[in-house]
Amino acid sequence: MVEYCHMSKLNLNGDAFTELILKVFRVNRLLLEAGDYLTQPVGLSSARWQVLGVVEHGPVPVANVARVMGLTRQSVQQTADSLAEDGLIEYSENPHHRRAKLMTMTPKGHKALDYVQQRHADWANQIGEKQSLEELRTAVTVLQQLRESLEQNRMLSAVSED
Repeated sequence: MVEYCHMSKLNLNGDAFTELILKVFRVNRLLLEAGDYLTQPVGLSSARWQVLGVVEHGPVPVANVARVMGLTRQSVQQTADSLAEDGLIEYSENPHHRRAKLMTMTPKGHKALDYVQQRHADWANQIGEKQSLEELRTAVTVLQQLRESLEQNRMLSAVSED
């Protein structure tokens, strides 16, 4: 058990970062809800849509999808298995790895993804119109910088634990 001898106080940047974290959590929940709404008519969910969005670009193993999405291989495997059960993807042999099958979209998967992408375009255009292009691009830049800082911090933490 770790004991702390004093409580650190947030400085202005730490306080602003904490506020941002709370806003991102809320936005994430709302984005997942919106994704579920957009995908529901074709039997998808936000998670299933995300996996199809990666598989759309060509045959790919589950582990690669997990890496791209920042998820565990097990969660992507469960999602992929349900997509395969519903005929939206199929597994095929991987010439580079005997056990890691490749996921490929089926015509049914392409049709579902096309439908969702059209609904997403309409929705994204509507929401995007409420902010200026400059504000949206600044938000993307800030989130990218924060992601890089968090990844670097994670790597530093892993090194310091060794």
